[in-house]
Amino acid sequence: MSTEWTQVPISEVKPGDRVRHRSGQEFEVARVDPKFLGIDSMVCLIEDNPTRWHAYPASLTDQIDVSR
Repeated sequence: MSTEWTQVPISEVKPGDRVRHRSGQEFEVARVDPKFLGIDSMVCLIEDNPTRWHAYPASLTDQIDVSR
């Protein structure tokens, strides 16, 4: 079965969503941290699992591919 991706605004991403970041990385969002670096228009998508932790900054106005 192939994965279907839908492009949505970053502001609609929620924990549990599987996303494909502009860097090419695919991951499940563990949490969305608001006001990245104190900037209201930025968030940080956090990947957190037993083998990997990574932070992906993004602008709320950006689009991202999501598989739900």
